[in-house]
Amino acid sequence: VKVKMLSWNPDNYVRETRVPRNYDPTLYAFEVPQELVRALHATNLEQVFAKLFLASLDGHRDGVSCLAKYPKNLATVLSGACDGEVRIWNLTQRKCIHTIQAHEGFVRGICTRFCGTSFFTVGDDKTVKQWKMGGPGYGEEEEPSHTLLGKTVTNPVCSMTWGFDSMSSVKFNPTETFLSGSCVSDRNIVLYAMRQATPLKKVILDMRTNTICWNTMEAFIFTAANEDSNLYTFNMCALGTPVMVHMVHVSAFLDVDYSPTGKEFVSANKSRSREVYHTNKYIMCGSDEMNIRLWKANASEKLGVLTSQEKAAKDYNQKLKEKFQHHPHIKRIARHQHLPKSIYSQIQEQRIMKKEVNRIKHGKPGSVPIVSEKKKHIVAVVK
Repeated sequence: VKVKMLSWNPDNYVRETRVPRNYDPTLYAFEVPQELVRALHATNLEQVFAKLFLASLDGHRDGVSCLAKYPKNLATVLSGACDGEVRIWNLTQRKCIHTIQAHEGFVRGICTRFCGTSFFTVGDDKTVKQWKMGGPGYGEEEEPSHTLLGKTVTNPVCSMTWGFDSMSSVKFNPTETFLSGSCVSDRNIVLYAMRQATPLKKVILDMRTNTICWNTMEAFIFTAANEDSNLYTFNMCALGTPVMVHMVHVSAFLDVDYSPTGKEFVSANKSRSREVYHTNKYIMCGSDEMNIRLWKANASEKLGVLTSQEKAAKDYNQKLKEKFQHHPHIKRIARHQHLPKSIYSQIQEQRIMKKEVNRIKHGKPGSVPIVSEKKKHIVAVVK
């Protein structure tokens, strides 16, 4: 059998439209100033058209205490309230599609299974319940599939302890699922290995950690939300020194969550809210104000379908901003934020309270020992 194949080479029928460019700087003497002006205009327009808030999901009768993402559908999210109510939301329609009275008292935590067929809730009534994601069928009552009441009714598969203080948060690693980390009220962050059923190591900080969050792409990186208004990013292989200390807020952190790409994270403080990255473009937060708010991760990003010209202009402006990002005027405009007067005053007050910096600056050279910010807040590491 003889087979012939037809092939189309664009060089044979497409006319060459690319014009060769001469890179002689004398021919384009004003190229850099022109690009600088364009970058300045693009940065200004980014601040002008910045609009973070998108929508508000109302319906809860008490403060929202927890949120959870649904792994099978990006348009579905679950929320738990302080009155024991759990709601399932459709973000596309921006309305509640199902309501469950799950517990008596606060819903302290909610999570979904990896398969997406059910979800679990834990409440102040000392029960852990499993619910069907699709809800009950016709004529059936809303009842949990399973209910765990405690040690007297069920036996745990594995039990691990290190210390006698209470735990405020436990998070499993999304990549290495046999790893987990917990925050203890005695200022410890304890890491556990489920395969050996033993604790691995713990790090002791100056103040208590409220919760931790694992990086979604780098399995051994996690970030801790601390009471000292700082965020600490650790590598679990070297807990003695944090990878990064994020000093951006003026009050205690209550929650933190990573984006699906692992390059960014969002934090919550002071308002007793839980913030969660739903996708790379949107942020959701729930607070004591009984509603859930939807925000844009990039305030100036245009939503909807973009034309080819808009995409080209967006990419061109982004490259210009990256090229001149260290220019003083562009850097000042890009970093400028409008803060409430109370928060701005607290930031200025914190700067004055850091007397160690003033002693180093105005004291005799070498009289004050310099301790890096990464090692200042670590008390000890125990293995």
